[in-house]
Amino acid sequence: MTRPIRSSVQITLASWKALFLREAVTRLAAGRAAWAWLLVEPLGYLIFIMTLFGFVYHKKVGGVDGAMFVVTGLLGFYFARNTFLRSMEAIHANGALFTYRQVKPIDTVLVRAALEGFLTLLSAILILAGASLFHYDVLPDDPLLVMATVFGLWLCGLGLGLILSAATKLVAELGKVVNILIIPLYFVSGVMIPASTIPQPYRDYLLFNPFLHGLEVLRGAYFSPFHAVPEASLGYVYGFALVAVFLGLSLHLRFSRQLVAE
Repeated sequence: MTRPIRSSVQITLASWKALFLREAVTRLAAGRAAWAWLLVEPLGYLIFIMTLFGFVYHKKVGGVDGAMFVVTGLLGFYFARNTFLRSMEAIHANGALFTYRQVKPIDTVLVRAALEGFLTLLSAILILAGASLFHYDVLPDDPLLVMATVFGLWLCGLGLGLILSAATKLVAELGKVVNILIIPLYFVSGVMIPASTIPQPYRDYLLFNPFLHGLEVLRGAYFSPFHAVPEASLGYVYGFALVAVFLGLSLHLRFSRQLVAE
């Protein structure tokens, strides 16, 4: 009895499914109670933020509640940051799998980015559900725009993950530089302050950062009283994401042999 011949699409989807399950099991069983840490970490951020901005200052930021302002900023930023940081390490972590010709370096990056987006979404749901227990209004005013913005930020993370996964494989020291730059990126992306409080001409320089655009649009969609800066553009977020994805795919194609070499 001959085995049915599978198409290239079927082989790719089967590889992605196997990689996704492998990544999920590895991530959730990486250490003792690793799965629980995925729940404890966002709850820790939630308690800290609610205490600092809700119970201590009792203040509004950008016309909205201070605690929810920071929560939405953190969630939006994490959709991008977590995705590209985890995707950056995908090739190094799965090098042994490249002995199978069905598995390509780009497959590991795409699957890890998808898994990270899924886990970040679960964390976001948990954080917002916890915030609702403190009687915060967690329902967005424009859900469709919120989803489009979150997807755009995740797509930016995917594009950067594709670029960095190839770049750090070629130049290993680059990964250390990226990890150092994460903290400055956190502050210049508007997680803690609205872009409207940044004076000119510094605001124009910071608006080259697509994450700042994304968080401004996200908050404007989430809270109708919040007025994003006029320069904030969702089109800029998607434009950056598409350029980054194209560049990342080009790097994977150009250096395909070097990426699978030990």
